[in-house]
Amino acid sequence: MNRSRFGDLEVLCRLPEGAARETPLLFVHGAYTGAWCWDEFFLRHFAAEGYAAYAVSLSGHGGSRGRAYLDSFSIADYVDDVAEVVAKLSVPPVLIGHSMGGMVLQKYLEKHVAPGVVLMSSVPPQGLLGSAFGLAFSKPNLMGDLNRIMGGGQPQMETLRHALFHEAVELERLQRYYHLCQPESHRAIWDMSLFDLPLVSRMQLPPMLVLGAENDVLIPPDQVRMTARRYGAEAHILPGLGHGMMMESDWRVAADPIVAWLKSQDL
Repeated sequence: MNRSRFGDLEVLCRLPEGAARETPLLFVHGAYTGAWCWDEFFLRHFAAEGYAAYAVSLSGHGGSRGRAYLDSFSIADYVDDVAEVVAKLSVPPVLIGHSMGGMVLQKYLEKHVAPGVVLMSSVPPQGLLGSAFGLAFSKPNLMGDLNRIMGGGQPQMETLRHALFHEAVELERLQRYYHLCQPESHRAIWDMSLFDLPLVSRMQLPPMLVLGAENDVLIPPDQVRMTARRYGAEAHILPGLGHGMMMESDWRVAADPIVAWLKSQDL
């Protein structure tokens, strides 16, 4: 793995051993995480498929700038981070965003173009309120623990497992993920809830793949279908996976449809 500096942004990169396909990939993480979540399985897999695979840690996350003032960052700031990395790549990348990262990419499309976009369990264009209300009623303990994580508190390990995974992740791996997770910007959460939602009328829509997970308790399949309908795409609900689909043991259930879609788009 190469750990690059794109200005003050941390960017992880894995390159193919042979000649790379012309179009690179840029992965954008969700809330509470960083670029590390993509390097668990995805970056090396897509490099093996011939793609130059990059993952950015948004401002305030991972090894990127601004950890000390995380709460000052907005979704618009995260969009600027993506644009900054894209501008430094020699070829515009396909953008792949998970959860909050999917919302960042939707906002990115209001001002920028991309050869293709993949939304994975993305916050829907209608925002977080629908899923938050559903979670508050169906799993109030989980909702409370997520709020504690956002504030830097200590969640229950089992709650973290239930939020991210469908599988029974072994304790050692779960503890490693827990120590890599971090609080999220309150400003960004409010932006995704109400104050800075995507405007489809401003977008020049590229080819788009919309993925969800059958057992996702944070962005459930009905929310994924709403996203797909808004963009005139088909929702693909992946069996046997939870919200953190790219970190599950069955991560290839999520990776393989992306590879197939990229090739179908000649990307």
